[in-house]
Amino acid sequence: MAEVRWTQQAADDLEAITEFIALDSPHYASLFVSDIFQTLERIEMFPDCGRVVPETSDISIREIIMGSYRLVYRIQSDVAEILTVYHCARLFDPSKL
Repeated sequence: MAEVRWTQQAADDLEAITEFIALDSPHYASLFVSDIFQTLERIEMFPDCGRVVPETSDISIREIIMGSYRLVYRIQSDVAEILTVYHCARLFDPSKL
C-alpha cells in the first residue's frame, strides 16, 4: 500500500482540466474528478499498476490512461507522487517533471 501525494503542478492541472470540462458540462467535470479519485485508490493499493511512461526509461515513473488524459506518477518507497495530469494529444516532455 502506498501513500498518494499530489504535486502542486498536478493539482493545478486537475483544476484547469476540471474547469475546462465544466464549461460544457459540470456533470461530466464531476464524473472526471470522481474517476480520478477512484484511480488514486487503485494506485494506493497497487502502486505498480500503471505502465512505465514510454517517453522515459525510468521504471519509477508510471501512468494510467483515463480516456483522453494521462495521469503520471512517480513511485518512491511507499509513496506514489502524482506528477501531472494532461491531455493525450499534447506532447509529453519528461524534463518538466
